[in-house]
Amino acid sequence: MDAAVSQRAQLGRPVSAGEAGARGPLTALSPADGRYAAQADALRDSLSEFGLIRHRVLVEVHWLRWLAGRPEIAALQPFEGAAAALLDEICNDFSLQDAARIKQIESETNHDVKAVEYYLRERFAAEPALAAAEGFLHFACTSEDINNLAYALMLREAREQTLLPMMDGLTADLQGLARRFADLPMLSRTHGQPASPTTLGKEFANLAQRLVRQRRSAAQCEIFGKFNGAVGNYNAHLAAYPKADWEEIARGFVANLGLAWNPLTTQIEPHDWIAELFDALARFNTICLDLARDAWGYIALGYFRQQSAPGEVGSSTMPHKINPIDFENAEGNLGVANALLRHLAEKLPVSRWQRDLSDSTALRNAGQALAGCLIGWRSLRRGLAKLEADPERMAADLQAHWEVLTEAVQTVMRRYGIPHPYEKLKALSRGKPLSRDGLHAFIETLEIPAEAKQRLLALTPATYTGNATTQARHFADGGGE
Repeated sequence: MDAAVSQRAQLGRPVSAGEAGARGPLTALSPADGRYAAQADALRDSLSEFGLIRHRVLVEVHWLRWLAGRPEIAALQPFEGAAAALLDEICNDFSLQDAARIKQIESETNHDVKAVEYYLRERFAAEPALAAAEGFLHFACTSEDINNLAYALMLREAREQTLLPMMDGLTADLQGLARRFADLPMLSRTHGQPASPTTLGKEFANLAQRLVRQRRSAAQCEIFGKFNGAVGNYNAHLAAYPKADWEEIARGFVANLGLAWNPLTTQIEPHDWIAELFDALARFNTICLDLARDAWGYIALGYFRQQSAPGEVGSSTMPHKINPIDFENAEGNLGVANALLRHLAEKLPVSRWQRDLSDSTALRNAGQALAGCLIGWRSLRRGLAKLEADPERMAADLQAHWEVLTEAVQTVMRRYGIPHPYEKLKALSRGKPLSRDGLHAFIETLEIPAEAKQRLLALTPATYTGNATTQARHFADGGGE
């Protein structure tokens, strides 16, 4: 066997031409369509190319219907009977086969939006009233009139039906953990070092409240649309019907789709709202990354155990391991999602002169970006559901660090005017082990009221949690934002 043959044998054979048509998840280039396909399924009808084509068809049909019967356009009458029924059918029963036909037409036109127009002409041919109206298909439109509204409807659909419910589910999970562990004391770590204690529930509440704010930002982001022709000036509209109030007609059309009206654009709607939405989602993801890394760290410290699943393997060689793979998976997917979201947020609002095509090809990655969000959030929720707190491990850590009470002691000393309290506690404790007995011996020397001294002597690291429990319960009971 010569070297070339040997190398081919080692590499294996490629997928043959005969197998190409059967390609599926195992040959997908994107993990959202391969390994994680099931986790991204909820977004496919909205954000796939099928979703884009479907929404283009909807916009084209709705525009035709919007024009029909307007007094300014006497040649186009409202559609009734069989014509109206066919328009309903085209919109409501749009299928993968319909999308495939449009792609076939596109292979000839080399233009995706024009292919939609030609597909609709084909569908209209069998119905006389629609066939007679085919001249008003895509009337006075530029492709971006169709595209910007299609993407607006797609992203709104994905946000309302999939993203916001999943964001709410994640924050509800954290809210439940905040309530469950509201009074479970835990050693804090600032700069990675032992610090004033908190409760596990309060830390979950803190993360959940941050997510609630960014979820609200994403939900309140206005979704804009435009419908004003090739460069935003109604040039063709006014050439055909100079007396029509085209701005009012277009405003009503966009509003009728449930979108906010952008009255002043170039050929493209400038995508500023998409940047706002994607920035809000990226901020939500950044907080999720913070959560994933903290959970990973607390598992490493032993504060959390993870439930084991029968048949599951943690390591191919170390049988004992249960790895925090859900939090690691979330971190990786949310990082990739944010890279895409932030690129799109920076790129999409920038277009040369009246438009260039770079926004179009970039925006096709919106589905991949939002799939990464969804995959990451699902992983976080799986990971959180497996966590079991270890109160004994947390109590042992607290008991080993009596030095965290020096903050309380020096603050009480300040109240009663004892000179240099911070410096005295620093000399006692900084970089040194400090036991309960050592701390109590120091407290006994203080010339402060007996009641204050007894309060300090009664403190333990486990009881020195301030109002953490109250904060956690207040948020868990709906008192947060």
